[in-house]
Amino acid sequence: MKRYGDDGGGDRVAGEPLAEIEDLRVEVGGRAIVDGVSLRTLPGRVTALVGASGSGKTTTGLALLGEFPVGARVTGEVRVMTDGPVGYVPQHPAAVLNPARRIAALLTDIARTRVRHLPRGRRRTAAREHVLRALSEAQLPDAEALLRRYPHQLSGGQQQRVVIAQALLLGARVIVADEPTTGQDALTKSLVVDQLAAVAARGIAVVLLSHDLDVVRALADEVHVMRAGRVVEAGPAQRLWLAPRHEWTRQLLAAQASFADPDTDTGADTDTGADTGADTATGAGAGAESETADRGDSAAVRLVQPILRVRALVARHRDGPRGTTVTVRAPELALRAGQCLAVVGRSGSGKTTLARCLAGLHRDHEGEVLLDGTPLPRSLRDRTREQLAAVQYVFQDARAAFDEHRPVLHQVARTAVRLRGVDDRAAEAEALTTLTRLGLPPELAHRHPGLLSGGELQRAALARALLAHPRVLICDEITSGLDTVARRGILDVLADLLGDSGSDHHDSDAAGPALVLITHDLDTAAVAHRIAVMDAGEIVEQGPAQQIRTAPQHPFTVSLMATTARLEAGTGS
Repeated sequence: MKRYGDDGGGDRVAGEPLAEIEDLRVEVGGRAIVDGVSLRTLPGRVTALVGASGSGKTTTGLALLGEFPVGARVTGEVRVMTDGPVGYVPQHPAAVLNPARRIAALLTDIARTRVRHLPRGRRRTAAREHVLRALSEAQLPDAEALLRRYPHQLSGGQQQRVVIAQALLLGARVIVADEPTTGQDALTKSLVVDQLAAVAARGIAVVLLSHDLDVVRALADEVHVMRAGRVVEAGPAQRLWLAPRHEWTRQLLAAQASFADPDTDTGADTDTGADTGADTATGAGAGAESETADRGDSAAVRLVQPILRVRALVARHRDGPRGTTVTVRAPELALRAGQCLAVVGRSGSGKTTLARCLAGLHRDHEGEVLLDGTPLPRSLRDRTREQLAAVQYVFQDARAAFDEHRPVLHQVARTAVRLRGVDDRAAEAEALTTLTRLGLPPELAHRHPGLLSGGELQRAALARALLAHPRVLICDEITSGLDTVARRGILDVLADLLGDSGSDHHDSDAAGPALVLITHDLDTAAVAHRIAVMDAGEIVEQGPAQQIRTAPQHPFTVSLMATTARLEAGTGS
C-alpha cells in the first residue's frame, strides 16, 4: 500500500477495488501536472483515461506503480490492495525488453520465482508450463517458435503481448496499458482490443491510457476525461459517449466524428486523370494526358504533368549473411502539385520504406524516382541543395527530430538558411510567420522542444519542412500519436497547404506542394485525393479516395475497412 501526503484509512474488504487513487496532485517545478485526480480500478473492468498529450494520463497511470517524475512533489493517496505488482505495458514495448536475450530467457527468469517452492527436479518443467500458459493468455500463438527469437525479431504487437505475458507471470492483478494502439492499423488495433479484453476477462483490472477513442469505446467500462492535469468528466462509457457533459469531452468526440465525414474528402471527385498507379499508368491516366495535350491547352498540360513519378521501384533491406530481401515493389506512382496521395497499410507493409526511397533516405533500391521528369539520386548525400529542398520529409516522432537544447524557432529558421541561402534575420522572420500560420504563436516558438506538446511539435516540424519551399512534402504517420483534437488540427493544416487543388487550377505553381501522406488510418487518409493501399510490400489497390473508402475492391482493403467500422461501432472484433 502506498500513501502520499496525509495518511488515509480503511482496510480492504471483499468487493472493494484492486487499486485506488484519491485526490492525487503531482507538481514539477512548481507546476501541477496532475491535480486532484481520483479513480478506482475494479476486478475484470477496464478504466480508461483519455485526453490530449500532456494532460496527465501517463503520470496518473504510473502513480499506480509508485513512479513519479524526478523531483516531483506528490500529495494525495495511492492504494494498491493486491499481493502482486502492478503490471505496465508501455507505448514502446521494445524499450523494456532486453535486446540481447531470447524471449524464452526473459520469461523463464520470471517464471522461476513462481516455482521455488517445488522440488528442484520439477522446477524447470513447471517454469516452462507457466511460460507457455502466460503466452497463451496473452494471445500469442506458435509459442515454441517465438521463444527462440530475440525481441527485435518480433513485431510491435508481439512485443506488446510478451510484456503482457511478463505481467501475468508476475501475478499482476492490475495492468496499466499506456497508448497500446498508437501507430497501429485497424487490424492490429482489433487484436489489441481482443487481447486486453481477454486479460480483463481473467478478473484483472485494466487501466487504459489512450487518445484512441475507437479503442476506448470498444473496451472501456468507465472513462475519465483529462485536460491540463485534471479530470474534467468521468462516468460509465456508454453515458459519456451518448451524453457528454463537459465541453472538452464534446470537442474530443466531435473531432473524432469529423474523420469519418465523407465531406472531408478533398478532391476524389475532381481527379482529372493524372495517374498514381500501375493499373492506370498506361491506360486511363496516360490517355488523359495525351488527350489534353491534343487540345493544345498548355495550362491544362501543366496541371496533369506530375511533379513526382515513381517507375519500377524495387526496394531491399539487408538481411545479414543471407543477403538482401525485397521489401517494396512500386511499379508506378505519380503525383501533381496540390494533390495528396495517402499510402495506407499495416505496420511493416512497406509504407515508410517507400517514403524513404522518395526522400533519398533508403538508397538500396532499383527503378527511378523522378522530380519534374529528372531522376533523383538514390542517396540523400548525392542530391543537390535544390533537390534536397524540393523533397522534404516530416517524421512520425517530431520530438526526436528536434534538438532539445535549442529553441524551436532557431531550428525551423535554419532550414531556410541552409537550403535556400536566406540570411538569418529574414529566415527567422519567415519562420515566425509560417509557425503562426500553422497555429504556433511566437511565445511557443521561442521555447525549447521539451516545453511543447506533441501536436505543437508536429506543427513546428511541418513549418521547418515548408521553409525549404518544397515541391513534394512527405508526412510519415505524423498524426498517429495525437489526440483527436490535435489530429484534426494537423489535418486541417495539411488541407490548407494543399489549397484549392481540384481541377479548377490552371497554374501548377499556384497550387500547394504535392503531399505524400503515410498513414495506417483510412479515416486520416480521407483528406487525400487518392489512396494507395499496401500489403506485404505490394501496392494492392489504388484510386480516388472516396472510391477506396466506400467501395474497396481488394480483400485486404475490404478487411481494413470492415475492421475500422467495427472499432468505430465499439464492437472490437
